[in-house]
Amino acid sequence: MYRRQFLSCMAIAASAPLFSQCARAPRRVTSQDGVLELSLTAQAQTQVIADERTHLLAYNGQLPGPMIEVRAGDTVRLTLVNQLDRPTNLHYHGLHISPEIDNVFREVAPGERYTYEFQIPSNHPAVTAWYHPHYHLDVARQVFGGLAGPLIVRGDLDEVPELQQADETVLVLQDFEPTLQPLELHALGKKWGREGSWLLANGQHNPTVTIPQNGLLRLRLINASASRIYQLQLQNHPWFLIATDRGEIATPTAIEILRLSPGERAELLVPGQQEPGDYQLISLPDDRGIGAVVEALGDSVEYMPGVVQPTQTTLATLRYQPSDYAEPLPLPQNLIPVEALSTPVTTREFVLNHGIGDSSSGFIINNKSFDMSRVDTQVRLNQIEDWKLINQASIDHPFHLHTNRFQVIERDGQPEPLLAWKDTVSLQGYETVVIRVRFEDFVGRTVYHCHILDHEDQGMMGIVEIS
Repeated sequence: MYRRQFLSCMAIAASAPLFSQCARAPRRVTSQDGVLELSLTAQAQTQVIADERTHLLAYNGQLPGPMIEVRAGDTVRLTLVNQLDRPTNLHYHGLHISPEIDNVFREVAPGERYTYEFQIPSNHPAVTAWYHPHYHLDVARQVFGGLAGPLIVRGDLDEVPELQQADETVLVLQDFEPTLQPLELHALGKKWGREGSWLLANGQHNPTVTIPQNGLLRLRLINASASRIYQLQLQNHPWFLIATDRGEIATPTAIEILRLSPGERAELLVPGQQEPGDYQLISLPDDRGIGAVVEALGDSVEYMPGVVQPTQTTLATLRYQPSDYAEPLPLPQNLIPVEALSTPVTTREFVLNHGIGDSSSGFIINNKSFDMSRVDTQVRLNQIEDWKLINQASIDHPFHLHTNRFQVIERDGQPEPLLAWKDTVSLQGYETVVIRVRFEDFVGRTVYHCHILDHEDQGMMGIVEIS
């Protein structure tokens, strides 16, 4: 059995309880006899936040949406009901499934419903994934509104004995802007990537996560924000990376700061061996390279205070609780070996920029803005390629590839020290990153794009066809 632990909402300040479901963890839905069935209704809601009426979007009235938990080989039958005023769809971010199923070109019109039915591959790794809308030109607005939920695939990593003894918490990180009436932004916020002034974990302001004295806490983190980058630090407390976007790493790795771009996930193991008390999970300031650009251009910062003047924020509080453990539970010495991909057959270049090429105002890849009727890249099934990602802008452009996972090979000519599976990689201003990908199992059209979702909506996306 996997030990679960749920968040409690603590009254950190008078206005801390933001939502009526504040003390509740996301509803957990698991497969039964190898089948998971769920209906997700996307709808607009008005909530009262700190005495202000705030417009939000939610699945089944929850922030975040229900937590879906499956195992490799399970069948998923998920019905999306659209009660929004605009079309929507679903992207299963982090799942290795056919692009015919994970189809970002699908449109579920207002008032309509669509049932996604698919099987998790029998060899699918254990991952922390998530689901969110991916209807082009409205992705950022819908995700920023709150449409997102965790999706957990259980597998080999969960069978590591030390992890079976660990408590477990999922934190979905989102930001909101309570003053938006309705859920719209000034053009500048859309241009550079919208960020909100409220930072929430599982729809709560600074919730408390408990850890047993001498125990272990497995902490799953999901950046479900539309644009915000989190520089995460567990103050005065050790933690160890055990998995990235698409699965485990070989051994637990001690880290101090975890930089999590939109769409990225990470799993960390926290040993309960410090002095009993409270420890803060904080997000350090990170302006994505936007601040200096906006000020140099003379753009107003009135609608972008979180971008231009970022501040340190407490996202959650780790609290020790008494336990029956007389001795500290040990960390695992080894996890699951990661096999390095072999030599690529070719190298492709992808240049990310904005304001040039065939789009004078949008964001582009290889001088082209997104065109749904155009295939930008053609690859062969089972082929291994290196993709050289070149950011020619001074601002961040995290890069996400659908369907297939990859390994980061180097940054600015220096070898990447950690061998890990990813589907989203941070690409800072003027940085060049080489990723290595094998196109496995599925043919069809899928996409790659910047995961600053306003940039994607403005054209920084391409289509790759696997044949």
